[in-house]
Amino acid sequence: MRILVAEDEPALARLLGEGLRRQAMAVDVVLDGHEARELLEMNSYDVLVLDRDLPGVHGDTLCRSLAQSGGRTRILLLTAAGTLADRVRGLELGADDYLCKPFEFPELVARIKALARRAAPARPPRLHRGGITLDTGRLQARFEGRDLGLTPKEFGVLRVLMEADGALVSAEELLERVWDVHTDPFTGAVRVTMSKLRGKLAASDLIRTVPGVGYALC
Repeated sequence: MRILVAEDEPALARLLGEGLRRQAMAVDVVLDGHEARELLEMNSYDVLVLDRDLPGVHGDTLCRSLAQSGGRTRILLLTAAGTLADRVRGLELGADDYLCKPFEFPELVARIKALARRAAPARPPRLHRGGITLDTGRLQARFEGRDLGLTPKEFGVLRVLMEADGALVSAEELLERVWDVHTDPFTGAVRVTMSKLRGKLAASDLIRTVPGVGYALC
């Protein structure tokens, strides 16, 4: 799940980024509307968490433009303006959801997950393949009944592979869906994470590697 957070309060933006990454989400964080627009043009996001009062390009302008583009990115507006008229105006701009500040972080996470489900084809909350059970709601992964104790990145990689249902997934797609925009594609992050994931599965033949093409779950 890839998320863009556009929030001009640096402390809040940092906390949101850190908190959502602990939920096994790939998160990019920007502090103004110009940066947000550039990343939206370059990358595909499941959800945009958007502060309405952004400097540069105003949040309302970004919201309206993205909604009119007809893309798959869902929009969650964050704002201190919480009157009924403000909420109605935000939804009329094309937002999919609206959350007033201050808010509780678990509610934000729940709303993001709900929007992401609308952005992608419907999938069951629990995925099963090759003795692996992945509970996407609780962020739990088990292999033959044993808890795998995965890190957020390992969970994200395994989730993408399980959703592919045996099809090959390239390293580039894994980078795009699990890591943020600042990750150097030449660091070997995918290869290292895949190696650690294989070690925790204690069954190296479960993940197939096709050199130069990608990875797949057997």
